Amino acid sequence: MDIPVSFIISYNIMLSKVMSNENQHISSYASHAIVLIILLVLTTVSVLVTGWHLGAFTVAAALLIASIKVRTVITYFMHLKSENLFLKLMVSGVFVLFGLVIVITFIDYYFR
Repeated sequence: MDIPVSFIISYNIMLSKVMSNENQHISSYASHAIVLIILLVLTTVSVLVTGWHLGAFTVAAALLIASIKVRTVITYFMHLKSENLFLKLMVSGVFVLFGLVIVITFIDYYFR
């Protein structure tokens, strides 16, 4: 069950070449401040929405606001805006799947 040393060395060399070709994505303090303000405003709106009597749409509004906040965090703090298309499509697929689960849950709740 031994791994040859030459394999480990060649793997490390290959990994270092791949990592050196990646672009640096450095965010400015201004963009972090703008994202902070956006998240604080959305948090305030989500707290205010709980006080409004929207009936069954209260949960839908809260989920919509939470989804916008999640997208903002993923885009800026997890640097998705500077990633390749494949990763963006994978994350979008997760959101689509999440949306389908929420829609199916609301349909199930409606017909009970």
